[in-house]
Amino acid sequence: MIETERLILRGWSDADREPYADIMIDPEVGRWLGGPFSRQQAYERVDRFTASLAETGLGRLAIERKADGRLIGHCGLASSPVVEDIPQGLEIGWALAPDAWGSGYAVEAARAVLADGFARPGVEEIFAYTGETNLRSQAVMQRLSMRRAADRDFDHPSLATDHPLRRHIVYVAKRP
Repeated sequence: MIETERLILRGWSDADREPYADIMIDPEVGRWLGGPFSRQQAYERVDRFTASLAETGLGRLAIERKADGRLIGHCGLASSPVVEDIPQGLEIGWALAPDAWGSGYAVEAARAVLADGFARPGVEEIFAYTGETNLRSQAVMQRLSMRRAADRDFDHPSLATDHPLRRHIVYVAKRP
């Protein structure tokens, strides 16, 4: 568990499944993730996140807002998938409910996750990537003082060649 001024980042519970699915099926969220998820896909993600946290100590954590106890998204570290063209290493990722956007929650959660990551032995670098047109995620990366790594940019292999999010850009944080 990681606690910040306004958030609790924690493992997943069964009670998180429905609110998380509500977030992931939202068309605004899906717009930046290659398309909205089905409820079943969201449930499967919670299962994968839970298994990864148990097996490796890394994975996406549930983000709970302290003010009302509401699940507002996820944030966490994971080893990047071993897929051609996708940079390899430790990656930070996040997704929040649209009504939580613009409140600084993504930066607050990601800053705490980065600090936790760099407190682990051997972690020298953490990267993030997003679609070239996802200016909100890029702004989060910049607020985290992550640096562009244009030499690592890639075309996402799971998106069609004409998909507007196909081109992904990479930002990197180095151990302080």
